Amino acid sequence: MNVSTKLEIYQQLKTIYDDFAGTLSVACEKKCATCCTRNVILTGLEGFEIISHLESIKQLDLLDRLRDEASKRRFQPGITTNGLAELCMNGEDPPEEESEVAWGQCPLLIDDMCSIYESRPFECRCFISENDCRQLGSADMDPYVVTVNNVFRQFLEHVDQTGICGNLTDVLLFLADSDQRELYQKGQLKPEGSLITNLPLQMLLIPPEYQEKIQPIISSIQGIRVGLGQQ
Repeated sequence: MNVSTKLEIYQQLKTIYDDFAGTLSVACEKKCATCCTRNVILTGLEGFEIISHLESIKQLDLLDRLRDEASKRRFQPGITTNGLAELCMNGEDPPEEESEVAWGQCPLLIDDMCSIYESRPFECRCFISENDCRQLGSADMDPYVVTVNNVFRQFLEHVDQTGICGNLTDVLLFLADSDQRELYQKGQLKPEGSLITNLPLQMLLIPPEYQEKIQPIISSIQGIRVGLGQQ
């Protein structure tokens, strides 16, 4: 699947998710940045879109903010969402991974506002809270919303199964190299350092109590025009 097709699917996934999110009661508002930490995870596809967006608006210098803080601690996953689903399918326990809000804010925040909001990763788009995080100290998310979010993460990873996954800082600085972007477009990109390889979808992470409720969303995703099954 070429990058243009992947990006088209990604845009349609975002539209379907936004339609779902529009039915929810959320407390998130402008300059509410408590949840905007340096622990955001994204796929290479999302990173490619962000770099392309910054290039188009001539703001690649924003990546300097990531370089300046690249030595700081951040969550670097050892397994993808589809990798976790695979472990569940095989009855294995997921690995323990450490992630702390106290490690600091996202380097791309400027005056508590996202400097890449138009092309922000799905992880940011779906992290919504029912109550004010500034008062609670963390997001208050309905378990069903968490399930829906995981399903979208799984489909997005599936679309980008020849790509990479990792922390926002690591993925964006890796793809800031034009040679790496070219390899990504050719489907030849290999993960380096803390980056890991995406995996195809084998089983959806849906608890039994939400199997029926989530079906309309899954049908919408499977109905995406370009076809998620065409590799």
